[in-house]
Amino acid sequence: MILFPVKTPQFIKRIFPNYVWDFSSKDKILYLTFDDGPTPEITNWTLNTLKQYNAKATFFCIGNNIEKHPEIFNSIIEEGHHIGNHTHNHVKGWKTTKRAYINNVEQAQDTIVKSITKNKHLPKTNLFRPPFGKIKNSQAKALIKLKYKIIMWSVISIDWDKKLSKEQCLKNVIKYAKNGNIIVFHDSIKASKNMTYALPKVLEHFNNKGYIFKSIPY
Repeated sequence: MILFPVKTPQFIKRIFPNYVWDFSSKDKILYLTFDDGPTPEITNWTLNTLKQYNAKATFFCIGNNIEKHPEIFNSIIEEGHHIGNHTHNHVKGWKTTKRAYINNVEQAQDTIVKSITKNKHLPKTNLFRPPFGKIKNSQAKALIKLKYKIIMWSVISIDWDKKLSKEQCLKNVIKYAKNGNIIVFHDSIKASKNMTYALPKVLEHFNNKGYIFKSIPY
């Protein structure tokens, strides 16, 4: 059992006010995010599912995966979704020096920039999400100085936990997501069983309630 809060507590948001946890909104808007792709087995399915509901999302991509699957990365962009940086090798901030961590982020950023140059209408993304949500204060300060926006989350599905039932994964999102919330899924093989079950039902549930799914703004 993973001891991980599904809904980010308010006191955590107050402790780290320089991170983006959610967006203030009176409107029915949700921000779906997907970490760890692009993954051939899962990302294309995710894009097709989002398209069925006219939903836009934000994909926090691993640089190494972009290099291996550039065509899928470009598909994300072509479908009108936004891109974020998730480091080049999915490194753990708490176990990495500041210099090594920043270098890994910048390596991923170089890969992203090179990959989107063909799409000249796109602004340079400055969105960043730390793998595992674990980042040292010194690392975060350095990234913010480099003009990155550190995007965390309001609700996390915990879809990667193989001990979690797919029904509970769905419930995690349905129960806790509110206006302006940022929701985390993973377009990875590890999370695929739970995510592929929960995502269509989340889209249908909130679509029926009049919600719109938007990308996180650059």
